[in-house]
Amino acid sequence: MNDLPVLLLGLAGSTIAGLCTGVGALPIFLFNRITQNTQGVLLGFGAGVMLAATSFSLIVPGLEAAMEKLDPFWAAMEMVISILLGGAFLWVAHRYFPHEHFFKGRENADQSKLKRIWLFILAIAIHNFPEGLAVGVGFGGENISNGIALTTGIGLQNIPEGLVVAISLLTENYTKLAALWISLLTGLVEPIGGFLGAAAVSLFQPFLPLAMGFAAGAMLFVISDEIIPESHRLGYEKAATIGVMVGFVLMFFLDVTLG
Repeated sequence: MNDLPVLLLGLAGSTIAGLCTGVGALPIFLFNRITQNTQGVLLGFGAGVMLAATSFSLIVPGLEAAMEKLDPFWAAMEMVISILLGGAFLWVAHRYFPHEHFFKGRENADQSKLKRIWLFILAIAIHNFPEGLAVGVGFGGENISNGIALTTGIGLQNIPEGLVVAISLLTENYTKLAALWISLLTGLVEPIGGFLGAAAVSLFQPFLPLAMGFAAGAMLFVISDEIIPESHRLGYEKAATIGVMVGFVLMFFLDVTLG
């Protein structure tokens, strides 16, 4: 497969996944709120889907690719280092860029409305970029089924996330249309990551295991630092845990059947 179709697939897959945030926000036109228990389940479900996609569509294929050129010990070391680097990258991004947890609403009331909105969008963009990167890396490895599985998994995760973000914006007196557009725009950061991920792997194919490990580490950071804590913050930890398990096994099933 030459580079152009790989780049287009990475861009298309990450765009589809990103658009799912807008799809998830559409139900706000039917009702104004969802219970915190349901929000916890939805966030847990998204975390489970992402965890399975990270494990079976990034770490496992990355390790297999590494073992084609290295013995098991060094292949595992390569993946460990790249996963830690991916997590460290997201830690630095969260540490040095303006950031607030997605679902706490608009804070710092002394700031202008426009600045609060864009700080909110930037926080979610930092969260969504590695998801697009993961999809792009999946297609960049020239394994179409792997890329499709990642697109499906990230898209599934984005649907409940888009709904929860939109509902939270409504509680902060945003209009329904504004909540929809903000949710959609945050997802459209993903094609940038998708294109960069596919391009990097296409141009530097020997670095595929490193790229997969890096994307996996970034995803793991998002899951553990953002999504799971937010699902537990609502006070329904058991419901969120059930959501994690259901999301994980569903994505595992999809990964096996799509592969």
